[in-house]
Amino acid sequence: MSNLYKASIVELMNAILLKRGLQPIQSTSVSLREIGFRSLDFSELALRVERKLGRELNFDAALMRNIQTVDDVLNFFAQAE
Repeated sequence: MSNLYKASIVELMNAILLKRGLQPIQSTSVSLREIGFRSLDFSELALRVERKLGRELNFDAALMRNIQTVDDVLNFFAQAE
């Protein structure tokens, strides 16, 4: 996954966080729980990524259960692409 693509996903995540009045992501190693990024936020992110790409992504449910950090989210979307 290119750094531009990663930056784009972090930008989308920040838009979701800011909409909820939360702070933007400072580090991709931070846990989603620490920044207040919920499963509902992840669903919104997935829809935004699909819209941006113009196509539906294939998600592996087993991988989704292991997502705990922003880096995990970025790796998840890299594998779903």
